[in-house]
Amino acid sequence: MTENVIRRRALRIEQNPKIPLYLFALEAGEVDLVADVARISRDEAGKLLGYQRPEKRQHVKQILEYLDGDDVLFPNGLILALPAAVRFKGSRGPNPSDGLATIGTLEIPLPASPEDPRPALIVDGQQRSLALARTRNSKLPITVAGFVAEDLDIQRDQFLRVNTVSPLPGNLVSELLPEVNAQLPTKLSARKLPAILVNALNQDSDSPFKGLIKQASTTASKKSEAVVKDNSLLQAITESLSGSGVLFPYKNLSSGTTDTATIRNILVVYWTAVKDTFPEAWGLAPTQSRLMHGIGIRSMGRLMDRVMERVLFSADINSDDAYSRVMAELSLIKPHCHWTEGRWPEINYSWNELENVGRHINILSNYLIRVYRESRMSAS
Repeated sequence: MTENVIRRRALRIEQNPKIPLYLFALEAGEVDLVADVARISRDEAGKLLGYQRPEKRQHVKQILEYLDGDDVLFPNGLILALPAAVRFKGSRGPNPSDGLATIGTLEIPLPASPEDPRPALIVDGQQRSLALARTRNSKLPITVAGFVAEDLDIQRDQFLRVNTVSPLPGNLVSELLPEVNAQLPTKLSARKLPAILVNALNQDSDSPFKGLIKQASTTASKKSEAVVKDNSLLQAITESLSGSGVLFPYKNLSSGTTDTATIRNILVVYWTAVKDTFPEAWGLAPTQSRLMHGIGIRSMGRLMDRVMERVLFSADINSDDAYSRVMAELSLIKPHCHWTEGRWPEINYSWNELENVGRHINILSNYLIRVYRESRMSAS
């Protein structure tokens, strides 16, 4: 290592002419000099930063105990996103390439001082990299696959694709999906639209959920305010996007397009009316209000399909009339709801006995829809 550069023998793999890919080795102690972890977070403007989950201390400890042993074999490599500043020089002489790979020397520039950002980011293997930085076996050679991409979209796309054996936390995947523009596997693609909508509801100033949804990037200082689990809202939206849901008509299956703006407005209008119908139950911790609990979000989400189908039949979602009509519809169920105290009539559950499990969700959803339908018929 000289002139603030690490030079390593490497293979350049001919996969994508636009994204160079290299295979090489680093000493365990060099990984921390070269690569950093891009933790998922948001800036003050709400822009998503990074993509990595928090450190798993027990996992890192177990890896470190093995690395510090006497008989180490560590084939588990790292995947790094390298900066455009890296340089590759192919070897001279006959046959440096076989058409698949070219042998040469890779030069990775190092920061001028410890305070400067490291040149590479870890796409896969952050727990391993943390252990490697701490092992006493600092000269241990570690295999590395590095692709040159400073674009976060490419890094996030690769991060989601390589983390399939040990599944990523659901909330981390959901928050990253809206930021990935590349073609996704079918299962991930189906989750992208609900994730986009949940992100919008948590970020947009006119949303009743602004700052209330607990996501992977939610900081410790704001976790007390984030009382709604993103997965509950994701599931509620996913149901409404299905064939029988009120949001389904806004997906054009033949063209593959979606009227995301209108879907978002439907959600904002409906849930704003829910907030204003039950102000005493809104924004509280789930232990204090079952409306903010998974069962409340899921059950009121199912009621949304019935209420909004009726409202949208005669009102433009962008008009003030739409909100007024939703408030009128929700007033029909308000006297029958017990989100923060008391006992739910007929289903015979105390307010805090209801849990976010399939049976309870079905019971409460069925009750709310029946009460709504019966109250509407009586009011006619």
